[in-house]
Amino acid sequence: MSQPVQPPNQPQQPYGQPVDGNPYAGGPGQGAPSAPTGNPYGQQPPAPTGNPFAGQQPGQGAPFGGGAPFTPAPPARNNVLLGVAVALGAAIVAGILYGVIAGSIEREVGYAAVGVGFLVGFAASKIGGSNPAVIAASAVFSIGAVYIGQLIGISMILADVAQIPFSEVVGDHFDAVTKAWSQEADFMTYLFLGLGAVAAVGGAKKAG
Repeated sequence: MSQPVQPPNQPQQPYGQPVDGNPYAGGPGQGAPSAPTGNPYGQQPPAPTGNPFAGQQPGQGAPFGGGAPFTPAPPARNNVLLGVAVALGAAIVAGILYGVIAGSIEREVGYAAVGVGFLVGFAASKIGGSNPAVIAASAVFSIGAVYIGQLIGISMILADVAQIPFSEVVGDHFDAVTKAWSQEADFMTYLFLGLGAVAAVGGAKKAG
């Protein structure tokens, strides 16, 4: 008995159709496709932002082993009180030196008065800055320094004339010293006082 002959070119199962109830089964020799994740952008690499440091976490240091980004230091504040104190101290020292010079040569020197003022103003402004209060204090203290120097010079001269110690003249006869200054004061005496103040302003501007 003859068997029925199968019709040629029997249609094959199309690629991608469900196989045995598995909708993701591929054809022979094909691996199963990956299941969709529901995120169409899940596999895409992050887009560049143009900032090479965008991926760093907060608190991380700068690249190349550096620390935190450099922050400029705040400008130093001018210390007015310290500048005034320096002006006072410089005036006392400079006044004593001026008096010693004037008493040694028994006369005043204009350059010495200018040097007193310049020293006071320069030192004060170097510490306290170019604050108007510091400059004004320097000028006032310079006048006082030249005045003290003049009194010291007169005291040295009186001590030499009276053949008594300098400390005795200053301690016991200071009223006589101030009286002698008033009697001997002339235009040059006040000029030296003014030169000290002007030089102090110039020294302060030079330091600032």
